[in-house]
Amino acid sequence: MNEKGTIFTEIARGALESSVKGKKKFPINPDLPPELERPGAAFVSLKKRGALRGCIGTISPVKKTLAMEIAANAVSAGLKDPRFPPVSEDELDELTYSVDVLTEPEKVENISDLDPLRFGVIVRRGNRRGLLLPALEGITTAEQQLDIARQKAGILPEEPVEIFRFEVKRYF
Repeated sequence: MNEKGTIFTEIARGALESSVKGKKKFPINPDLPPELERPGAAFVSLKKRGALRGCIGTISPVKKTLAMEIAANAVSAGLKDPRFPPVSEDELDELTYSVDVLTEPEKVENISDLDPLRFGVIVRRGNRRGLLLPALEGITTAEQQLDIARQKAGILPEEPVEIFRFEVKRYF
């Protein structure tokens, strides 16, 4: 489900902008919806002119509240995604934000239980894990989704894996 112009993306933007501009901490509004007051897992994606500019998230909560999780992941997406250089202050006005709030992952036994438009996927072998969010451009089959998640985790195609699926609520 997609939601537009929300407090979720406002938190992400405010946290990253504060950090890039050298401010110590981004103050989170105390009047938050109940969902943001509870722990939750989330991914924050940044795009610049439609191209991915950073994406970092958590599979399970590590912060006290979802609001804090989103703020921390936004800063990591902008400054610590190893695929990209840190976001500069000059880029801030060009960024668009999306926040994916994850449901609890559930184990699946059969690839037929996957749908890349509806479910994200996690593959796990030992301590290696790869995750792919749902409804990504160009990903139309469960096989593609699993292949990419395996690559992200460094898991070879012939290696057996545990497969988990999850849903997201996506905010723009």
